[in-house]
Order: sequence, then structure tokens, then C-alpha cells
Amino acid sequence: MSSLTLAVRDSSTMLRRNLLHARRYPSLTLNLLLTPIMLLLLFVYIFGDVMSAGIGGGADRSVYIAYIVPGLLLMTIGSTTIGTAVSVSNDMTEGIIARFRTMAIHRGSVLIGHVIGSVLQCIASVILVGAVAVAIGFRSTNATALEWIAAFGLLVLFAMALTWIAVGMGLISPNAEAASNNAMPLILLPLLSSAFIPTDTMPGWFQPIAQYQPFTPAIETLRGLLLGSEIGNNGWLTIAWSLGLTVLGYYWSKAKFNDDPK
Repeated sequence: MSSLTLAVRDSSTMLRRNLLHARRYPSLTLNLLLTPIMLLLLFVYIFGDVMSAGIGGGADRSVYIAYIVPGLLLMTIGSTTIGTAVSVSNDMTEGIIARFRTMAIHRGSVLIGHVIGSVLQCIASVILVGAVAVAIGFRSTNATALEWIAAFGLLVLFAMALTWIAVGMGLISPNAEAASNNAMPLILLPLLSSAFIPTDTMPGWFQPIAQYQPFTPAIETLRGLLLGSEIGNNGWLTIAWSLGLTVLGYYWSKAKFNDDPK
């Protein structure tokens, strides 16, 4: 059996294992999903009229629904990957990895299974949050089929990038609680981006923090694809951030996994 065939076979086995864990213990994923859904309902039904007026939409709440949904879709990815960090940390601390190391399996298949499983969970979570958004009034009438495909590709690419970072955070964490805390920036950064208000309405000293981080260009690109707003250089910045974080997370995770003494 070739090395590639072995890697594909073992990675598929690890993927099935992780998906079975997610199916049998869905509480973590559901708890993480509650944050973007609750924020969506809170900002739409409690602050919607005021926030819509603040971004120039008058008292039309649907304007703010359209504005906020792209940011919350990316926030959903960030929150879902926290579960990946916790899952990886559990594997590293509960002894299963030590058993895997003694078996004749492809070494990288353990991490690959986590990554693919996490990306699939991210997309399922995005679909669920998107369904809630559509139910309360979100519409994307101007997006073409090509733009929808590009939006889906952006979500998958961004999910891959954040997942590899989350895997690295899980590997350096001594327990599941620490992994959850270490991965918290993945859900906090969207709060400091253009997800809820335009960056040019923020205090001057804070605008660079909101602008020069990975979530803001990704949100503006997704907003442009779904709503027809100006994308500018945000598309290229999103690709650069996503590829850079993927490479960084991959080599970081690989090094920590190979060097871990547990």
C-alpha cells in the first residue's frame, strides 16, 4: 500500500471517529452555536432599529439584518472551531494519542481527521445560522450563482485556516478548559471587527485594530459577494490571511504534535 493510500485510508478513519464523537456528544457544538444565534436575535430585535439608523438605513430593520449576517456567519466559524481545540486537547490528555502512536497508522491522519471534521461542522453550523437569518428576514437577491459559489469557497477556506489555528491551540493546552480559554480570541475578534458596525464609526485609535485583523476583510468580502457592496482589496486580503493562517497553523500543529511528550 502506497504512502498516499495509507494516509487517505487512516485520515478517513479518523474523520469518521471525530464525526461519531460530534454526533454522540453534540452539546459542545450546540452551546457554541448559541452565541452567534443569540447575538443575531439580540441585535436584530433589541437594537435593530437604532443600529439600522446608525448605518444610514433609517428605521428599516431589514437593512441591519443584511449588514450583520455576513459577520455572524464568520463568527459562527470562529465559535465552532473552539470545539476543535477542546477535542484535540482531550485527545492529547486522555491517552488515546499514546495508543495511536503505537499503531501502524499514518502519523498525520489524527490531525487531518480533526481538521476535516471541524470544517464540515463549521459549514453545517453556518447553514444552521444562515437558516435562522433567512427565517427572520435576511435576503440576498442580487447575488449571482458565481458569487454564491465564491462565498461558499470563502467560508470553507476561512474555516480551514481557523481550524488549523484551533488545532495548534488544543495541542499546547494542558486540559480542555485551557483549550477553550486559549481559543477564545477566535470568537472575540469578530466582536472587534466590522461585523456589527462600520469601522469608520469607531474611535480613531481603535480603527486600526478593527481594520488590520483577519475577520474584517473576510466579512467585507462576504458582504460584497452576498449584498453587492464594494469589495476592493478585501478579497485578496482575505485569501492572504486565510492561506497564511493555514500554513502557520499547519506547521505549528505538526511541530507540537511531533514533539509532544505525552
